[in-house]
Amino acid sequence: MKFWLVAVGQRMPGWVTTAYEDYARRMPAQTPLQLRELRAESRGAGLDTDSVLQREAQRIEDALPAQALRVVLDERGRRMDTLQLAEAMRDWRRMGRDVAFVIGGADGLAQRIKDSAGLLLRLSDLTLPHGLARVLLAEQIYRAHSVLSGHPYHRGG
Repeated sequence: MKFWLVAVGQRMPGWVTTAYEDYARRMPAQTPLQLRELRAESRGAGLDTDSVLQREAQRIEDALPAQALRVVLDERGRRMDTLQLAEAMRDWRRMGRDVAFVIGGADGLAQRIKDSAGLLLRLSDLTLPHGLARVLLAEQIYRAHSVLSGHPYHRGG
């Protein structure tokens, strides 16, 4: 089983890259977390928001691994605590499916990406910068994995 993080946006601040890589490195070889960064669409040439979202959606669809369950981050998505995420991960593991988490760009995501999701997930009630959302998601994937493996990293519950 693999976890993918498909994120619109490149050139993240150094602290984002460092923090993301730290959590990704902690994942075991049999369940790696791999990042696919996608170029955000330029607002040049008079593109409206819908056109930007559609172009980004095409890049997202091209980057998503075939047959992977899509978990799309969205402000109206399902709220989950860490233990619920761990339980979902257990179910995904039983199904034998890779999981691709999707983080959109500054304008969000095209509706077709949201509609294709197996799960719409809300990270927080707060508005988060995209780089921070990437780090928070990587940390929670690692934390949920630690719950499933009995690792003491997660001591709450």
